[in-house]
Amino acid sequence: MSRPRPTDVDASPAAPPRAAMVDGLRDLGDIRDPRVAAAFFRVPRHLFAPDEPLEAGYALDRPVDRHFSRVRTAGRASATRLEAMLLEQAGVERGMRCLEIGAGYTTALLAELVGEEGEVVAVDADPDVVDRTARRVAAAGYRQVTLCRADGEDGAPEHAPFDRVIVTSGACDVPPTWIDQLTDDGAIVVPLRIRGLTCGLVLEREDDHLVARSAQVWGFVPLRGAAACAEHLVTLGGREIALRFDGERPGDTEMLAAALDAPRVEAWSGVRIGLGKPFELLELWLASVLDGFCLLSVNPTRDSGRVDPAHRVACPAMAGAGGLAHLALRRTGPIAEFGAHAYGPDAARLAEELAEQVQVWDRYHRGGPGPRITVHPAGDAAGPTDAGRLPDGRVIARRHVRVAVRWPSPTGPGFVPHPWYDTLHVG
Repeated sequence: MSRPRPTDVDASPAAPPRAAMVDGLRDLGDIRDPRVAAAFFRVPRHLFAPDEPLEAGYALDRPVDRHFSRVRTAGRASATRLEAMLLEQAGVERGMRCLEIGAGYTTALLAELVGEEGEVVAVDADPDVVDRTARRVAAAGYRQVTLCRADGEDGAPEHAPFDRVIVTSGACDVPPTWIDQLTDDGAIVVPLRIRGLTCGLVLEREDDHLVARSAQVWGFVPLRGAAACAEHLVTLGGREIALRFDGERPGDTEMLAAALDAPRVEAWSGVRIGLGKPFELLELWLASVLDGFCLLSVNPTRDSGRVDPAHRVACPAMAGAGGLAHLALRRTGPIAEFGAHAYGPDAARLAEELAEQVQVWDRYHRGGPGPRITVHPAGDAAGPTDAGRLPDGRVIARRHVRVAVRWPSPTGPGFVPHPWYDTLHVG
Protein backbone atom coordinates (compact mmCIF):
# COMPACT_ATOMS: atom_id res chain seq x y z
CA MET A 1 0.00 0.00 0.00
CA SER A 2 1.27 3.46 -0.84
CA ARG A 3 0.53 6.33 1.45
CA PRO A 4 1.80 9.90 1.92
CA ARG A 5 5.21 10.25 3.52
CA PRO A 6 5.48 14.03 3.81
CA THR A 7 8.73 13.96 5.74
CA ASP A 8 10.38 11.93 2.97
CA VAL A 9 9.94 14.93 0.66
CA ASP A 10 12.31 17.78 1.42
CA ALA A 11 9.99 20.24 -0.31
CA SER A 12 7.05 19.49 1.99
CA PRO A 13 6.15 22.60 4.03
CA ALA A 14 5.39 20.30 6.99
CA ALA A 15 8.84 18.69 7.02
CA PRO A 16 10.77 21.38 8.97
CA PRO A 17 8.25 21.88 11.82
CA ARG A 18 7.72 18.12 12.08
CA ALA A 19 11.45 17.48 12.31
CA ALA A 20 11.75 20.22 14.94
CA MET A 21 8.93 18.61 16.94
CA VAL A 22 10.63 15.20 16.96
CA ASP A 23 14.02 16.72 17.78
CA GLY A 24 12.42 18.58 20.69
CA LEU A 25 10.78 15.41 22.02
CA ARG A 26 14.10 13.61 21.83
CA ASP A 27 15.91 16.43 23.61
CA LEU A 28 13.33 16.31 26.41
CA GLY A 29 13.76 12.55 26.74
CA ASP A 30 10.13 11.86 25.84
CA ILE A 31 11.09 9.85 22.75
CA ARG A 32 13.82 7.23 22.99
CA ASP A 33 12.45 4.42 20.82
CA PRO A 34 13.45 5.00 17.17
CA ARG A 35 10.17 3.39 16.05
CA VAL A 36 8.17 5.98 17.99
CA ALA A 37 10.34 8.75 16.54
CA ALA A 38 9.71 7.41 13.04
CA ALA A 39 5.94 7.41 13.64
CA PHE A 40 6.01 11.04 14.74
CA PHE A 41 8.11 11.87 11.68
CA ARG A 42 5.72 10.18 9.26
CA VAL A 43 2.23 11.03 10.52
CA PRO A 44 0.99 14.37 9.15
CA ARG A 45 -0.17 15.88 12.40
CA HIS A 46 -1.37 19.08 10.79
CA LEU A 47 -4.23 17.09 9.22
CA PHE A 48 -5.60 16.64 12.75
CA ALA A 49 -5.48 20.39 13.45
CA PRO A 50 -6.83 21.88 10.22
CA ASP A 51 -7.87 25.17 11.82
CA GLU A 52 -4.39 25.85 13.18
CA PRO A 53 -1.42 27.37 11.35
CA LEU A 54 0.96 24.68 10.10
CA GLU A 55 3.63 25.45 12.70
CA ALA A 56 1.09 25.35 15.55
CA GLY A 57 0.11 21.81 14.57
CA TYR A 58 3.63 20.67 15.44
CA ALA A 59 4.21 22.85 18.50
CA LEU A 60 5.41 21.11 21.65
CA ASP A 61 3.25 23.16 23.99
CA ARG A 62 -0.25 23.01 22.49
CA PRO A 63 -2.98 20.35 22.48
CA VAL A 64 -4.35 19.10 19.18
CA ASP A 65 -7.41 17.12 20.24
CA ARG A 66 -9.71 17.09 23.23
CA HIS A 67 -7.98 14.02 24.65
CA PHE A 68 -4.95 15.91 25.91
CA SER A 69 -4.74 19.01 28.08
CA ARG A 70 -2.04 21.61 28.59
CA VAL A 71 0.43 21.10 31.41
CA ARG A 72 -0.38 22.81 34.63
CA THR A 73 3.07 23.49 36.02
CA ALA A 74 6.78 23.56 35.24
CA GLY A 75 8.06 20.06 34.68
CA ARG A 76 4.72 18.79 33.38
CA ALA A 77 4.23 17.57 29.84
CA SER A 78 2.26 19.24 27.08
CA ALA A 79 -0.19 17.43 24.80
CA THR A 80 2.54 16.55 22.33
CA ARG A 81 4.78 15.22 25.07
CA LEU A 82 1.94 13.18 26.56
CA GLU A 83 1.30 11.51 23.22
CA ALA A 84 4.98 10.62 22.95
CA MET A 85 5.20 9.27 26.51
CA LEU A 86 2.04 7.23 26.00
CA LEU A 87 3.49 5.46 22.98
CA GLU A 88 6.88 5.02 24.62
CA GLN A 89 5.17 3.21 27.48
CA ALA A 90 2.87 1.20 25.23
CA GLY A 91 5.57 -0.84 23.50
CA VAL A 92 3.52 -1.22 20.33
CA GLU A 93 5.18 -3.46 17.75
CA ARG A 94 4.61 -4.12 14.09
CA GLY A 95 1.78 -6.57 13.42
CA MET A 96 0.01 -5.95 16.74
CA ARG A 97 -3.74 -5.50 17.07
CA CYS A 98 -4.55 -2.45 19.20
CA LEU A 99 -7.78 -1.18 20.74
CA GLU A 100 -7.72 2.57 21.32
CA ILE A 101 -10.23 4.03 23.76
CA GLY A 102 -10.57 7.43 22.15
CA ALA A 103 -9.85 8.60 18.62
CA GLY A 104 -7.71 11.28 17.00
CA TYR A 105 -4.08 11.91 16.12
CA THR A 106 -2.93 8.98 18.27
CA THR A 107 -5.02 6.66 16.08
CA ALA A 108 -2.80 7.48 13.12
CA LEU A 109 0.37 7.12 15.22
CA LEU A 110 -0.76 3.64 16.27
CA ALA A 111 -1.54 2.73 12.66
CA GLU A 112 1.98 3.75 11.69
CA LEU A 113 3.47 1.66 14.49
CA VAL A 114 1.52 -1.55 13.80
CA GLY A 115 2.12 -1.32 10.06
CA GLU A 116 0.03 -2.75 7.26
CA GLU A 117 -0.01 -6.20 8.83
CA GLY A 118 -1.43 -4.86 12.12
CA GLU A 119 -4.80 -3.36 12.99
CA VAL A 120 -6.10 -0.45 15.06
CA VAL A 121 -9.67 -0.29 16.34
CA ALA A 122 -10.57 3.09 17.86
CA VAL A 123 -13.71 3.56 19.96
CA ASP A 124 -15.23 6.91 20.96
CA ALA A 125 -18.66 7.90 22.22
CA ASP A 126 -18.66 11.23 20.37
CA PRO A 127 -19.95 10.83 16.79
CA ASP A 128 -18.24 14.04 15.69
CA VAL A 129 -14.88 12.74 16.93
CA VAL A 130 -15.42 9.42 15.14
CA ASP A 131 -16.39 11.06 11.85
CA ARG A 132 -13.62 13.64 12.03
CA THR A 133 -10.96 11.04 12.85
CA ALA A 134 -12.18 8.73 10.07
CA ARG A 135 -11.77 11.51 7.50
CA ARG A 136 -8.34 12.53 8.74
CA VAL A 137 -6.98 9.02 9.06
CA ALA A 138 -8.14 8.29 5.50
CA ALA A 139 -6.53 11.51 4.28
CA ALA A 140 -3.28 10.41 5.90
CA GLY A 141 -3.48 7.12 3.98
CA TYR A 142 -4.04 4.63 6.81
CA ARG A 143 -6.48 1.86 5.89
CA GLN A 144 -5.83 -0.61 8.72
CA VAL A 145 -8.02 1.45 11.07
CA THR A 146 -11.59 0.74 12.17
CA LEU A 147 -13.55 3.55 13.87
CA CYS A 148 -16.46 2.63 16.15
CA ARG A 149 -18.97 4.89 17.85
CA ALA A 150 -19.52 3.34 21.29
CA ASP A 151 -18.91 3.91 24.97
CA GLY A 152 -15.24 3.31 25.58
CA GLU A 153 -16.04 1.18 28.63
CA ASP A 154 -17.51 -1.46 26.32
CA GLY A 155 -14.42 -1.73 24.15
CA ALA A 156 -14.90 -3.56 20.84
CA PRO A 157 -15.67 -7.21 21.63
CA GLU A 158 -16.48 -8.03 18.00
CA HIS A 159 -12.86 -7.21 17.07
CA ALA A 160 -11.11 -8.78 20.09
CA PRO A 161 -8.64 -10.02 21.19
CA PHE A 162 -6.06 -7.22 21.28
CA ASP A 163 -2.37 -7.11 22.10
CA ARG A 164 -2.80 -3.64 23.57
CA VAL A 165 -5.73 -1.69 24.96
CA ILE A 166 -4.60 1.94 24.89
CA VAL A 167 -6.67 4.58 26.65
CA THR A 168 -6.00 8.13 25.48
CA SER A 169 -8.05 9.97 28.11
CA GLY A 170 -7.79 9.94 31.88
CA ALA A 171 -9.86 7.11 33.36
CA CYS A 172 -10.99 6.37 36.91
CA ASP A 173 -11.77 2.69 36.48
CA VAL A 174 -10.60 -0.40 34.62
CA PRO A 175 -13.70 -2.12 33.24
CA PRO A 176 -13.55 -5.92 33.03
CA THR A 177 -14.35 -5.63 29.30
CA TRP A 178 -10.88 -4.17 28.67
CA ILE A 179 -9.27 -7.09 30.49
CA ASP A 180 -11.48 -9.68 28.77
CA GLN A 181 -10.55 -8.32 25.34
CA LEU A 182 -6.79 -8.69 25.91
CA THR A 183 -4.66 -11.50 24.57
CA ASP A 184 -3.07 -13.67 27.29
CA ASP A 185 0.16 -11.64 27.18
CA GLY A 186 -1.44 -8.32 26.32
CA ALA A 187 -1.32 -5.07 28.27
CA ILE A 188 -3.61 -2.17 29.11
CA VAL A 189 -1.99 1.26 28.79
CA VAL A 190 -4.13 3.70 30.73
CA PRO A 191 -3.82 7.14 32.34
CA LEU A 192 -5.53 6.11 35.59
CA ARG A 193 -6.83 8.66 38.10
CA ILE A 194 -5.40 8.03 41.57
CA ARG A 195 -6.85 10.46 44.15
CA GLY A 196 -6.95 13.27 41.61
CA LEU A 197 -3.53 12.61 40.05
CA THR A 198 -3.38 10.84 36.71
CA CYS A 199 -0.78 8.08 36.41
CA GLY A 200 0.15 6.55 33.08
CA LEU A 201 0.20 2.80 33.78
CA VAL A 202 1.09 -0.28 31.74
CA LEU A 203 -1.00 -3.04 33.34
CA GLU A 204 -0.28 -6.72 32.79
CA ARG A 205 -1.93 -9.83 34.19
CA GLU A 206 -0.46 -11.50 37.25
CA ASP A 207 -2.57 -14.32 38.69
CA ASP A 208 -6.05 -12.86 39.29
CA HIS A 209 -5.11 -9.18 39.20
CA LEU A 210 -3.17 -6.60 37.17
CA VAL A 211 0.26 -5.19 38.00
CA ALA A 212 1.66 -1.88 36.73
CA ARG A 213 4.99 -2.58 35.03
CA SER A 214 5.48 1.11 34.32
CA ALA A 215 4.06 4.22 35.98
CA GLN A 216 4.35 7.95 35.26
CA VAL A 217 2.37 10.88 36.64
CA TRP A 218 0.64 12.68 33.75
CA GLY A 219 -2.30 14.98 33.03
CA PHE A 220 -5.11 13.97 30.69
CA VAL A 221 -8.62 15.09 29.89
CA PRO A 222 -11.07 12.85 31.80
CA LEU A 223 -12.78 10.05 29.90
CA ARG A 224 -16.43 10.54 29.04
CA GLY A 225 -19.15 7.93 29.32
CA ALA A 226 -19.63 5.20 31.90
CA ALA A 227 -15.96 5.24 32.96
CA ALA A 228 -15.93 9.00 33.57
CA CYS A 229 -14.34 10.31 36.77
CA ALA A 230 -16.56 11.51 39.60
CA GLU A 231 -15.09 14.41 41.53
CA HIS A 232 -16.37 16.86 44.10
CA LEU A 233 -15.54 20.53 43.68
CA VAL A 234 -15.50 22.93 46.62
CA THR A 235 -15.00 26.64 45.95
CA LEU A 236 -13.82 29.02 48.67
CA GLY A 237 -13.26 32.75 49.04
CA GLY A 238 -15.76 33.92 46.47
CA ARG A 239 -14.60 31.28 43.95
CA GLU A 240 -10.99 32.37 44.30
CA ILE A 241 -9.90 28.91 45.44
CA ALA A 242 -11.12 25.50 44.25
CA LEU A 243 -10.54 22.16 45.96
CA ARG A 244 -11.06 19.00 43.90
CA PHE A 245 -11.71 15.73 45.71
CA ASP A 246 -11.45 12.53 43.69
CA GLY A 247 -14.59 10.58 44.56
CA GLU A 248 -14.34 11.52 48.25
CA ARG A 249 -16.94 13.85 49.67
CA PRO A 250 -15.39 16.74 51.58
CA GLY A 251 -16.36 17.45 55.16
CA ASP A 252 -17.54 20.77 56.58
CA THR A 253 -17.13 23.17 53.66
CA GLU A 254 -18.28 26.16 55.73
CA MET A 255 -15.47 25.46 58.19
CA LEU A 256 -12.97 25.31 55.29
CA ALA A 257 -14.16 28.69 54.07
CA ALA A 258 -13.80 30.16 57.56
CA ALA A 259 -10.35 28.60 57.95
CA LEU A 260 -8.95 30.79 55.18
CA ASP A 261 -9.73 33.88 57.26
CA ALA A 262 -7.43 32.63 60.04
CA PRO A 263 -3.71 33.53 60.14
CA ARG A 264 -1.50 31.28 58.02
CA VAL A 265 0.77 28.76 59.77
CA GLU A 266 3.93 27.59 58.01
CA ALA A 267 6.14 24.54 58.45
CA TRP A 268 9.30 23.92 56.41
CA SER A 269 10.86 20.55 55.64
CA GLY A 270 14.46 21.37 54.82
CA VAL A 271 13.97 19.37 51.59
CA ARG A 272 15.16 21.28 48.53
CA ILE A 273 14.75 21.06 44.79
CA GLY A 274 15.96 23.03 41.78
CA LEU A 275 13.35 25.37 40.34
CA GLY A 276 11.64 23.83 37.32
CA LYS A 277 12.60 20.30 38.33
CA PRO A 278 9.73 17.76 38.36
CA PHE A 279 8.48 16.33 41.62
CA GLU A 280 5.53 14.20 40.51
CA LEU A 281 6.52 11.25 42.70
CA LEU A 282 6.34 13.51 45.74
CA GLU A 283 2.79 14.40 44.75
CA LEU A 284 1.92 10.72 44.35
CA TRP A 285 3.44 10.00 47.78
CA LEU A 286 1.32 12.73 49.37
CA ALA A 287 -1.77 11.42 47.57
CA SER A 288 -0.99 7.97 48.97
CA VAL A 289 -0.47 8.90 52.62
CA LEU A 290 -2.58 11.98 53.39
CA ASP A 291 -6.17 11.57 54.49
CA GLY A 292 -8.45 14.24 53.08
CA PHE A 293 -6.15 14.63 50.05
CA CYS A 294 -7.34 17.05 47.38
CA LEU A 295 -5.95 19.33 44.68
CA LEU A 296 -6.03 23.10 45.22
CA SER A 297 -6.25 25.60 42.37
CA VAL A 298 -6.32 29.40 42.38
CA ASN A 299 -8.55 31.28 39.95
CA PRO A 300 -6.16 33.68 38.16
CA THR A 301 -8.92 36.24 37.63
CA ARG A 302 -9.74 36.35 41.37
CA ASP A 303 -6.29 35.77 42.87
CA SER A 304 -5.92 38.02 45.93
CA GLY A 305 -2.66 36.44 47.07
CA ARG A 306 -4.17 35.04 50.28
CA VAL A 307 -2.74 31.59 49.45
CA ASP A 308 0.67 30.85 47.95
CA PRO A 309 0.71 27.17 46.90
CA ALA A 310 3.66 25.36 45.31
CA HIS A 311 1.82 25.76 42.01
CA ARG A 312 -1.43 27.50 41.39
CA VAL A 313 -3.19 24.76 39.46
CA ALA A 314 -3.84 21.35 41.09
CA CYS A 315 -1.47 21.71 44.03
CA PRO A 316 -1.46 18.82 46.56
CA ALA A 317 -3.47 19.71 49.67
CA MET A 318 -5.29 18.09 52.59
CA ALA A 319 -8.59 19.18 54.11
CA GLY A 320 -10.32 18.00 57.24
CA ALA A 321 -12.13 18.99 60.40
CA GLY A 322 -9.07 20.90 61.60
CA GLY A 323 -8.66 23.07 58.52
CA LEU A 324 -6.74 23.12 55.26
CA ALA A 325 -3.04 22.66 54.35
CA HIS A 326 -1.25 22.72 51.01
CA LEU A 327 2.22 22.13 49.64
CA ALA A 328 4.33 25.29 49.43
CA LEU A 329 7.73 26.34 48.07
CA ARG A 330 10.17 28.87 49.55
CA ARG A 331 12.49 30.11 46.80
CA THR A 332 16.11 31.18 47.21
CA GLY A 333 17.72 31.84 43.85
CA PRO A 334 17.55 28.71 41.66
CA ILE A 335 16.69 26.48 44.65
CA ALA A 336 13.39 26.04 46.47
CA GLU A 337 12.50 24.39 49.78
CA PHE A 338 9.35 22.34 50.24
CA GLY A 339 7.03 23.19 53.08
CA ALA A 340 3.39 23.57 54.02
CA HIS A 341 0.96 26.42 54.59
CA ALA A 342 -2.06 25.69 56.75
CA TYR A 343 -5.18 27.49 57.91
CA GLY A 344 -7.79 26.78 60.56
CA PRO A 345 -8.01 25.75 64.22
CA ASP A 346 -5.63 22.80 63.76
CA ALA A 347 -3.33 24.52 61.28
CA ALA A 348 -0.09 23.84 63.18
CA ARG A 349 -0.67 20.08 63.24
CA LEU A 350 -1.72 19.94 59.60
CA ALA A 351 1.31 21.93 58.45
CA GLU A 352 3.69 19.74 60.45
CA GLU A 353 2.09 16.55 59.15
CA LEU A 354 2.40 17.60 55.51
CA ALA A 355 5.99 18.82 55.98
CA GLU A 356 6.88 15.57 57.77
CA GLN A 357 5.60 13.52 54.85
CA VAL A 358 7.80 15.54 52.49
CA GLN A 359 10.75 14.56 54.69
CA VAL A 360 9.74 10.88 54.63
CA TRP A 361 9.56 10.96 50.83
CA ASP A 362 12.95 12.66 50.61
CA ARG A 363 14.64 10.26 53.02
CA TYR A 364 13.23 6.96 51.80
CA HIS A 365 11.62 7.31 48.36
CA ARG A 366 13.21 10.17 46.43
CA GLY A 367 15.04 8.72 43.47
CA GLY A 368 13.63 5.27 44.24
CA PRO A 369 11.48 2.93 42.17
CA GLY A 370 8.19 4.45 43.29
CA PRO A 371 5.15 2.51 44.46
CA ARG A 372 3.87 -0.87 43.38
CA ILE A 373 0.44 -0.28 41.85
CA THR A 374 -1.92 -3.21 41.45
CA VAL A 375 -5.50 -3.44 40.20
CA HIS A 376 -7.84 -6.01 41.77
CA PRO A 377 -11.43 -7.06 41.01
CA ALA A 378 -13.93 -5.15 43.11
CA GLY A 379 -15.11 -8.41 44.61
CA ASP A 380 -11.77 -8.80 46.39
CA ALA A 381 -12.78 -6.17 48.94
CA ALA A 382 -15.93 -4.19 49.61
CA GLY A 383 -14.37 -2.29 52.50
CA PRO A 384 -11.65 -2.35 55.14
CA THR A 385 -13.23 -5.20 57.12
CA ASP A 386 -12.98 -7.78 54.34
CA ALA A 387 -9.90 -6.55 52.52
CA GLY A 388 -7.66 -9.45 53.42
CA ARG A 389 -6.74 -10.12 49.79
CA LEU A 390 -5.54 -6.57 49.18
CA PRO A 391 -2.02 -5.35 50.00
CA ASP A 392 -1.36 -2.79 52.70
CA GLY A 393 -1.11 0.84 51.68
CA ARG A 394 -3.69 3.09 50.01
CA VAL A 395 -6.62 1.39 48.28
CA ILE A 396 -8.86 3.40 45.97
CA ALA A 397 -12.31 1.86 45.55
CA ARG A 398 -13.88 2.10 42.10
CA ARG A 399 -16.99 0.51 40.67
CA HIS A 400 -15.17 -2.29 38.86
CA VAL A 401 -11.80 -2.52 40.63
CA ARG A 402 -9.76 -1.69 43.70
CA VAL A 403 -6.51 0.15 42.94
CA ALA A 404 -3.81 -0.54 45.53
CA VAL A 405 -0.79 1.75 45.91
CA ARG A 406 1.95 0.35 48.14
CA TRP A 407 5.33 2.00 48.55
CA PRO A 408 8.32 -0.21 49.40
CA SER A 409 9.17 -0.36 53.09
CA PRO A 410 12.66 1.10 53.48
CA THR A 411 15.34 -0.79 55.37
CA GLY A 412 18.63 0.29 56.81
CA PRO A 413 20.12 2.22 59.73
CA GLY A 414 17.90 4.83 61.30
CA PHE A 415 14.65 3.74 59.67
CA VAL A 416 11.66 4.06 61.98
CA PRO A 417 8.63 2.34 60.40
CA HIS A 418 5.71 4.67 59.76
CA PRO A 419 2.29 3.17 60.62
CA TRP A 420 1.20 3.84 57.04
CA TYR A 421 3.43 1.11 55.59
CA ASP A 422 1.64 -1.79 57.24
CA THR A 423 -1.91 -0.47 57.35
CA LEU A 424 -4.71 -0.66 54.82
CA HIS A 425 -6.21 2.73 53.96
CA VAL A 426 -9.39 2.70 51.87
CA GLY A 427 -10.36 5.89 50.11
